[in-house]
Amino acid sequence: MGRKSVRTIRFGWLGVVAAVGYAGGAFGQQDFSSVQIETVPVADGLYMLVGAGGNIALSTGDDGTVIVDTQFAPLTEKISAAIRAAGGGDVAFVINTHWHGDHTGGNENFGNAGAAIIAHNNVRVRMSSQQTIAALNQTVPPSPAAALPVLTFPDRATFHWNGNTVNVFHVPSAHTDGDSIVHFTNLNVFHMGDTFFNGGYPFIDVSSGGSIDGVIAAAEAVLARSDSGTKIIPGHGPLATPDDLRSFLDVVRAARERIQSLIDQGRSEDEVVAARPTAEWDAQWGGGFMNGETFTRLAYQSLRR
Repeated sequence: MGRKSVRTIRFGWLGVVAAVGYAGGAFGQQDFSSVQIETVPVADGLYMLVGAGGNIALSTGDDGTVIVDTQFAPLTEKISAAIRAAGGGDVAFVINTHWHGDHTGGNENFGNAGAAIIAHNNVRVRMSSQQTIAALNQTVPPSPAAALPVLTFPDRATFHWNGNTVNVFHVPSAHTDGDSIVHFTNLNVFHMGDTFFNGGYPFIDVSSGGSIDGVIAAAEAVLARSDSGTKIIPGHGPLATPDDLRSFLDVVRAARERIQSLIDQGRSEDEVVAARPTAEWDAQWGGGFMNGETFTRLAYQSLRR
């Protein structure tokens, strides 16, 4: 089985998890007992934790433990065990890449254990009130106080931790309106959150302020700061290279051009979907819940907004 086949199967499984309980509040419908946390070495003192939901970045060292995103609440004990096995301890900081519950579901547990939670301003705003993710027909209640970011920023924040300079910068209106990319500059590693699904179409959460143009801009921003040695932790899918991100960007750009052309011809959303502008990529990129039709509809909606 080739690398692309493995990627498609793995991404598809993650997509099913995301569709069932993407933004939290659906834990009772899921069985997390069989989920195992895989620890993927990325760089010195930096790991990617893969389980159910969004990929986690783990930084360990003399200053303490930092994680990027927290997956689902029922997995906190397993995540904590994986942190200890990698040489980490109690989590000092949690950085959230955006507000969705497959990335913030464990916030309350880590917050109650003493971690300071950090995110873009819009993450706290959305987590503090009831939200609707129209694409998933899902209503999400407000998060408890312990799950909310206690430190927020409008544009960027910088950490000096475990010998690294960690730049966290906001990318406007991409996957949502509160996305942040985390750049471990000394280690030449990015965590892109759900602005990048490695091996699949992006999920543009239009109801949370997302847009296809923002997804493209986020990928361009990371590639502009990358070289051949850069490693990229995606929101979902395997650890990536700039070439993987470039392939993703090429597909999203081409799809946007085709969908915009159909919009310019006066086509309705259903007519654009019927034209199947993503047909040539669907077999490789349309695994999981974000198939060609869903991606086309969300891209159309973001371009028409």
